[in-house]
Amino acid sequence: MTIVSFLLFTLFAAGLTWYLTRNYENKSSDGFFLGGRSLTFPIIAGSLLLTNLSTEQMVGLNGSAYKNGLAVMAWEVIAVLALVLMAAYFLPKFLRSGITTVPQFLEQRFDGRTQTLANSIFLAAYALLLIPIVLYSGAKGLINMMDLHSLTGIESEFTLLTITCISIGLAGMMYSRFGGLRTLAVLDTINGIGLLIGGFMIAAFALYVLGGEGGIMAGWDTLNTVHPERMDSTGAEGLDSEVPFSTIFTGVALLNLFYWCTNQQIIQRTFGASSLAEGQKGVLLTGALKLLGPIYLVLPGLVAYHLYFGQGVSNDDAYGRLVADVLPAQLTGFFAAVMVGAILSSFNAALNSTSALFSIGLYKHVINPTASDEKTVKTAKLFVTVIAISAMFGAPLLSKTSSIFSYLQTMNGIYAIPIFSVVVMGMLNKRVPSVAAFYSMVIGLVVMVGLLIVYPALNGGANTSDLTGISNFHTMGIVFGSLMLIMFIGSKVAPREKAWEITTNTPIDMTPWKGTKVASIILVVAVVAIYAAFSK
Repeated sequence: MTIVSFLLFTLFAAGLTWYLTRNYENKSSDGFFLGGRSLTFPIIAGSLLLTNLSTEQMVGLNGSAYKNGLAVMAWEVIAVLALVLMAAYFLPKFLRSGITTVPQFLEQRFDGRTQTLANSIFLAAYALLLIPIVLYSGAKGLINMMDLHSLTGIESEFTLLTITCISIGLAGMMYSRFGGLRTLAVLDTINGIGLLIGGFMIAAFALYVLGGEGGIMAGWDTLNTVHPERMDSTGAEGLDSEVPFSTIFTGVALLNLFYWCTNQQIIQRTFGASSLAEGQKGVLLTGALKLLGPIYLVLPGLVAYHLYFGQGVSNDDAYGRLVADVLPAQLTGFFAAVMVGAILSSFNAALNSTSALFSIGLYKHVINPTASDEKTVKTAKLFVTVIAISAMFGAPLLSKTSSIFSYLQTMNGIYAIPIFSVVVMGMLNKRVPSVAAFYSMVIGLVVMVGLLIVYPALNGGANTSDLTGISNFHTMGIVFGSLMLIMFIGSKVAPREKAWEITTNTPIDMTPWKGTKVASIILVVAVVAIYAAFSK
């Protein structure tokens, strides 16, 4: 029954996606990378949500909750504030400039070498970090959820992990090669609905199992009365949290802002909006849906702690084990299919963004400026094939990490802080010269690599926070502030001769949505209320 329901939902999603997108053009750059700038707000919201809600979130964040408690909800709740800023401030500027990639914006604002550097950083991060993590976390979830050890007869964890990563990667390559952004966005929306339904089911069934004869409410009471310190949104004293409350004002906030406002993989969905109003509505609807995130991305991990702690279940195995234990077989197959959709969504989003960055930022910009649109798209598909194959074989090596979600967020800081600082200062200060932006990005990258990779490698894996005495997230905030200061000084010492002004270069309607301000205020109030309700 598990296999039958898995296949039925997978075929349904693929068939419906083909039917809805069969007549859309995707051979040109605009069609392939931006869906012909035709995306409406439900498609944008669904695509944003599922691109984010892949297995590194479902498996990784629930694994962090299993280890750290409710405080890790910061990754979901603070994201709402970042989405508000995206809708109100960043999105209008990006859409007005008519760009396809964030590095293109940096070229408009600064110069070609800043664009090339940002492109290279994004490509390296996606190829070496993001894509392998998507495959690894997806494979871990499916192995536990569908008990692939029993189904395949393969006892070796590493062998099964490798086979599963390769299988997912091959499926993802097929999706990526034969469909553009609109196809991926529609598939995201279909799977997104299934993922939300499945995610809420997991939470409900988990509470029901924890509550025993008392049912869901008894399960909720258990969470709040047994180890109540784990239900503190601010992180209770004595509980060693990866996300101390103070970090939501520094590194956690910055990583959320980078992710939702400048991360190519995510915001490429918004670049395909049919109008500014549709883009703003899509982003804010995503913010509203993120308020529900802790229910299916944190609560199951909290329950898993009560069910499995002390039994040798690792952080990254907890969620898959929970799903297999609490769901009936027919629903397990459905949810596994949804999870595969989520894996393919994030995998495809990363590949599509990688192809856009390579083809538009490097291929047409440096390698072959006279290439036609059709040749550019073909080259992009070939390039991401190489990246995907490399990721398939690199992903299993991540099994050595203790917490995949914590590892992801820490490594994200390496490229997020330098790029985000340059984008923000470029928008805020119209006199910052290109030389200040370029060297700030270089300095930021060198410092972050030194702190988060070189120092641990030279000291037996020791955390940089052991040396500094402060969280790595606070260190990210300090580096960000320092880079901003460097660029500000540059704007005073050697200012740009003429203040930069953004030029309108887009065919879409740039009239803002009238409800942006009211919706933004409601979302901000909701974030404060959630933190207040669960603080102890």
